Amino acid sequence: IVVRDKNGKVVSRLKKKSHSPTSNFIALMTPQTWYNATGQTRNIVNTSNSSNTWNNDFIYPNTQFIYSTYISGIGIGSGTSSNSYSMYNLAAPISNGSGTGQLLYGTLSVPNSITINGNEAYFIISQMFTNNSGGTVNITEVGIEISLQGYDRSSGYDISYGTVLVWYDTLSSAVSVSNGSSITVYYTFAVNP
Repeated sequence: IVVRDKNGKVVSRLKKKSHSPTSNFIALMTPQTWYNATGQTRNIVNTSNSSNTWNNDFIYPNTQFIYSTYISGIGIGSGTSSNSYSMYNLAAPISNGSGTGQLLYGTLSVPNSITINGNEAYFIISQMFTNNSGGTVNITEVGIEISLQGYDRSSGYDISYGTVLVWYDTLSSAVSVSNGSSITVYYTFAVNP
């Protein structure tokens, strides 16, 4: 996390290891063969607290039509939760805007390829947020959200799960973003770092 003042000068940095996949992430990463063999189902809960069943009839990602699953953004908030595994939304999301307590959401940056350097492979996603609220905004939580699309083989229908939180982290201390300043949140995913 990098905070810059209104002139672009770096005023603070925070770096920490992220280790908080949500149950939504685990459900999506569980092999389809497990669902087939066990007959188990799981619920995918979106950021609006709407739940849909996930089972062996669903194909993910949806490759049947043009409805793709993609990273929709990095979420930021001012709350905290002690149980990140069960999180389906940030505890206190900060809204996009320039009103009191809000931040303007910049465009999500996602690379087109994975960088390989020796035995290490990684990619970085990032998003900038600008404070035009007139006051200081404190950030205590961040997460990664995806727009999830699936395909139900039994019905032949596409299913939109909406925006789904797949990664959630609380910060060790609040990061303050003063009026006119910006914050950029970076997530680096690496193998053999």
